[in-house]
Amino acid sequence: MTEQGLPIRTGDTGAAVRDLHRRLAAAGFTGGADPDTFDADTVLAVRRFQASRRLVEDGVVARQTWAALVEADYRLGDRMLYLRSPMTRGDDVTDLQQRLGSLGFDAGYVDGIFGPDTERAARDFQANQGVTPDGVVGPDTVTALQRLSGRRSGEKTIAEVREAAWLQEQAGLAGRRVIVGESGGVAGLVDTIARGLRTDGAEVLTLHHPDLSAQARTANDWDGAVYLGLTLAVEDLSVAYFETEGFVSYGGRGLAAQASRVLTSGLEHAHPSVGMRIPILRETRMPAVWCRVGPPAHVVERAPALAAALRGALAAWCDEPEQTFA
Repeated sequence: MTEQGLPIRTGDTGAAVRDLHRRLAAAGFTGGADPDTFDADTVLAVRRFQASRRLVEDGVVARQTWAALVEADYRLGDRMLYLRSPMTRGDDVTDLQQRLGSLGFDAGYVDGIFGPDTERAARDFQANQGVTPDGVVGPDTVTALQRLSGRRSGEKTIAEVREAAWLQEQAGLAGRRVIVGESGGVAGLVDTIARGLRTDGAEVLTLHHPDLSAQARTANDWDGAVYLGLTLAVEDLSVAYFETEGFVSYGGRGLAAQASRVLTSGLEHAHPSVGMRIPILRETRMPAVWCRVGPPAHVVERAPALAAALRGALAAWCDEPEQTFA
């Protein structure tokens, strides 16, 4: 099935739903009794799958959930992995990155995307193991990885260690390259935050675009140091940072804790800090948070105060990196 048939939701029937049930079952989540019908049991299975992938748990199979189901089909060794365009995604890539990172080879964020960092780490590992260092992860490389699967250099991947060290070296907003983005409803708030950050001496790029993958690409190309994203929401208020099985962005988690505190206080509604794997967090190559802010009326009424509070949260995160690891 292609993305043109999305979303799939309660009440839908036919081949697409049958394919959905097959993929859910392969990932370990059984759905309803009728394989051709998207029923209440299917909703529960989809929600459980979404929770396991740290996606929004709405029980609807839209683009992000479908992509995660497709990626779940792959195990390390099922196919050759190498750098290509568009970059390869899948659970096999995630497994590869976790194995390389735990062995001391810096594959970057464990994001399930085979990018330049992962290729470099694969080449370094291959050279270390006497395998042709071509960056192509085939049977010989997988065998070498499996042979060393019991060896770990520590609980954190090398990318987590590197990010922790980088955070400890940073101080202050002055000169920091900050991206502030939004996908709709809070353009004025984002621009106010940006003006204040420039007054604080930061270099700031603002992004107003509904396509968060496009925002991630721009942020990466600009070589930003941190990304703060906001969107207006009426439910599921939260501040999300990147986390997946076996990996957490400590920088993102620390900033999320700061933003959660000021948003909860300023809007008088809980905005919990949560680890997620949504595209804007997964695809940015820097500490990043995504804030679902509300209620809308409060956001509009208190925009100047919120902008100042979020500036303060960013400044606190820059000045007190040790809070990131608390």
